[in-house]
Amino acid sequence: MHVRAATGEDAEGIARVQERGWQAAYRHVFPAEELDRGGFIQASRWRDRLVHPPEGWSTFVVESEGRIVGFTSVGPSRDERGVGELYAIYVDPDEWSMGAGRALIDRAEEQLRRDYDEATLWVLEHNPRARHFYELAGWATDGARKAESRWGVRAPEVRYRKQLTS
Repeated sequence: MHVRAATGEDAEGIARVQERGWQAAYRHVFPAEELDRGGFIQASRWRDRLVHPPEGWSTFVVESEGRIVGFTSVGPSRDERGVGELYAIYVDPDEWSMGAGRALIDRAEEQLRRDYDEATLWVLEHNPRARHFYELAGWATDGARKAESRWGVRAPEVRYRKQLTS
């Protein structure tokens, strides 16, 4: 597996991985008919974000046999000044538990460590697989919660935090 900085040419692969991730990981949270319909992750939005990233944003992809199988995006926290944030990390469900997620979180933390002493991330409260993954990587809940609505469902999220420097 090879992790590298994402480019605008990776937008289709990133959108595919993210949508497949939603379809597999969030079936118990969001309406299956909406997930199955597809088309809810826009490659054009990813392309724009990759070509013109917001200040401080970095996105990385992991490839296996020349195909994008996962990605991560990091940058400044949307909640707190001086703190980094892991915005997203997705691996194609066909590649779960094969090392792509570990390679991505290691690269994300390496990037965040360059600018921040600590970082946060938000995860759906009812996403036990992801929560276990983050906890194994040394992240812990910090008590913050929020809920955003999608497809008529208010999905509670919990925030995790990690000290990046000793």
